[in-house]
Amino acid sequence: MKILVCDKTDSASIEKMRSAGLTVDTNFEITPEELFNVLPAYDGCVVRSRTKIRQPLIDACPNLKVIVRGGVGLDTIDYEYARSKGITVMNTPLASSASVAELAIGFMFALARNLYKATQTMKEEKWEKKAFEGVELGGKTLGLIGIGNIGKEVAKRAIALGMTVIAYDPYVKEAPNVKMVSLDELLAQSDYISLHLPKTKESADMIGAAEFAKMKDGVRIVNCARGGIINEAALYDALTSGKVAGAALDVFAEEPPTDWRLVKLENVICSPHIGAATKEAQARVGAEVADLLIEFARKNK
Repeated sequence: MKILVCDKTDSASIEKMRSAGLTVDTNFEITPEELFNVLPAYDGCVVRSRTKIRQPLIDACPNLKVIVRGGVGLDTIDYEYARSKGITVMNTPLASSASVAELAIGFMFALARNLYKATQTMKEEKWEKKAFEGVELGGKTLGLIGIGNIGKEVAKRAIALGMTVIAYDPYVKEAPNVKMVSLDELLAQSDYISLHLPKTKESADMIGAAEFAKMKDGVRIVNCARGGIINEAALYDALTSGKVAGAALDVFAEEPPTDWRLVKLENVICSPHIGAATKEAQARVGAEVADLLIEFARKNK
């Protein structure tokens, strides 16, 4: 079986696939245009968040049998169409959960203690000790919108910090030590809101002006899930009005953004979609990708 790895993947995992008898080529910088010319020669491909597999590309690859997304979501793949063409589509939902959860918690600490502002003033050689009174996370209510694998990891860590955790997820009825509530209840009760759900037709722009109006004054927002779930124009308005005290964003509706106004607000901290970018997560993702493809090849000899 001939596999093309389109995005950076752990080298040990690539060698593991080769040792199992797979022919594996890598091109971590392949462009969308090049994919149309190159991918038809392959039986399978491995992608991360950079490479998109859409319907026209699928139609151009009659030999394609399997697509593996190294990561949690499948929003970069027209997976329903691929499956309708007989292509197996898989991902690695567990491998990066801890890394994303730790980033979300880290963002909460940074928001609570104004670390981004304090760091900037220190770099400007200022000693503004009295300017940065923060708050503790302990005793606050964290609302999780989505409590799948990553949401559960965030909940465990938040509970250990003494937070009360509530969650809204239409697909989950219960979670350990977490009270399941309606979305309106979550918006009204939460001091911190963290998103951990895929972007779908149902979740796109699900947090907009009407939802911000239902939140506590001074709420803090964390999004390490997907851009476009929060309406960025509405978030900008909520941040500039003071309704939202601060936001921490790892994901954006456009990546990289073309409109940088939101990023440049003083009460916003952000990162370039690095939730899964730890050495440990990359190794786990690569190992799971290799295992999935080796098993697929074994079953489809």
